[in-house]
Amino acid sequence: MITLRYTEWDGSQRVRLSADQLFEQLAKQMSMTDDLQQAMDAMMRQGVEGEQDKLKGLDDLVRDLREEMRKRYRESNVRSALDEIQQKLNEILQQEQQTLQERRPEKPETADKEQFLKQLPQRLSEKMEKLARYEFEDAGAQQAFDELMQEFQDIQSVEDFQRRYKDLFNGPQSLDFQQTKQLMEEMQELQEMEQQLLAGRPEKIDLEKLREMMGEGTLRDFQNLQQMQAALQEAGFLVYREGRMALSPKGVRRIGQLALRDIYANLLRDRSGAHAADHRGAAEIKMDVTRPYSYGDPMHLDLVGTLKKSLLRNVGVPIQMAPEDFTIYDTDHTTTSSTVLLLDMSWSMSWEGRFAAAKKVALALESLIRTRYPRDYFSVVGFFTRAVELKIKDLPEASWNMGDPFTNLQDGIRLASDLLHRHPSHNQNIIVVTDGQPTAYFSRGRLYCEWPLSFGGISMRAAQETLREVERATQRKITINTFMLDDSPSLRAFVDKMTLINRGRAFYTRPDHLGEYLLVDYVSHKKKVLKT
Repeated sequence: MITLRYTEWDGSQRVRLSADQLFEQLAKQMSMTDDLQQAMDAMMRQGVEGEQDKLKGLDDLVRDLREEMRKRYRESNVRSALDEIQQKLNEILQQEQQTLQERRPEKPETADKEQFLKQLPQRLSEKMEKLARYEFEDAGAQQAFDELMQEFQDIQSVEDFQRRYKDLFNGPQSLDFQQTKQLMEEMQELQEMEQQLLAGRPEKIDLEKLREMMGEGTLRDFQNLQQMQAALQEAGFLVYREGRMALSPKGVRRIGQLALRDIYANLLRDRSGAHAADHRGAAEIKMDVTRPYSYGDPMHLDLVGTLKKSLLRNVGVPIQMAPEDFTIYDTDHTTTSSTVLLLDMSWSMSWEGRFAAAKKVALALESLIRTRYPRDYFSVVGFFTRAVELKIKDLPEASWNMGDPFTNLQDGIRLASDLLHRHPSHNQNIIVVTDGQPTAYFSRGRLYCEWPLSFGGISMRAAQETLREVERATQRKITINTFMLDDSPSLRAFVDKMTLINRGRAFYTRPDHLGEYLLVDYVSHKKKVLKT
């Protein structure tokens, strides 16, 4: 029997967040940076928001430490910290001066000592340093001073502390010498912990001192934070390769699922516009035609036919079903498609969050195809000064390329066409996401790069060679759809020429709406009856 016990929240209870919640926050951080370690560091600093609770981050702990320091400022003052020591020294000097007066008739030279004592500096530490070289006439005063000098380092430290921070500590409680020493140690510990957290070195924090200074609640928060990375690793989202933290295949898939979920959530919030957003009923069901189920088929189950096959194979209850028993209703389309997403990785894609939005769409589209249309082929090609195929496992950490800032769409279309040729289907598509016209191309195996003729202008030779590649792709019956993240006249003119040659389509959209346009367009075409 399970027993639930409810207690009033007092701040000391442990906040528990699942590995899924932690990874979801990590995925959000990765949408803002292309480096997994940077994303983890950012999450460590900011903490993780749960549905009801928050796992505090390093920044929260720094604020808590600073508040603890401000609390001491408000409660205490150190104006009287050295009064006790000053009183002891005054008593020692009075005892010495009295002895000098008594011995003056016998020892006239004591007058020089009396003059020395009158000329002592006002500052306590300087006064004691001078007296350290002084030979006392009174043995009792000498002994008392020697005992006081044993605390000279602490006295000097308290004096410096009082001089530097006296105005900050303005509370009602006056601290004596010993209490001020303890306060100094506490403030030093708090400041050192603050510096370790600010420097990103939480492993340097002494847990026992943290508990002693900040309490059990803060200690638990800190321990939870330290265990965050281990929790993600135990859940299978992260792995270590060659001493470096990396996303596991499970982590890559999960990022795609989260990207897909976020895009669909936007669609549910905004159903207006010309783009269909109802993703149910991918095809019209033929109730009079059934066939055995194959992996990847829509699960339009013929329940009667399925049970009949199970019973014919093995009569009895409970009914024992096998995969080969599943029978489904046929649909109007069973045609597969092959798609390559061409992702602009030139330098300009770093502006306005364009590349982050495009990468998120690529991950979402891969997740959609893998889960809903597993028979379809999907690949991603990045193009900058040249084009490269991007493996899905590397996509979360892919970034725009500043070292090769040109835009070689020609090479991207060529590589995409070659990939589609290796994965033939009756429906072959290239989806281009770009924010600029081409500025690089290959001719006879040689790479050429050219700047536009003017600001916002076009690179004539690069455009011509790219359009020739579009013609070759069109001859292979490949449809090219272009999603533009910039509306400059030169880009629009170039894309218009592409669509005229290929008879594909062109869309202009902003980075924050790219996912809605692209995924809806893809799904809406999957719903159509495709005739071959």
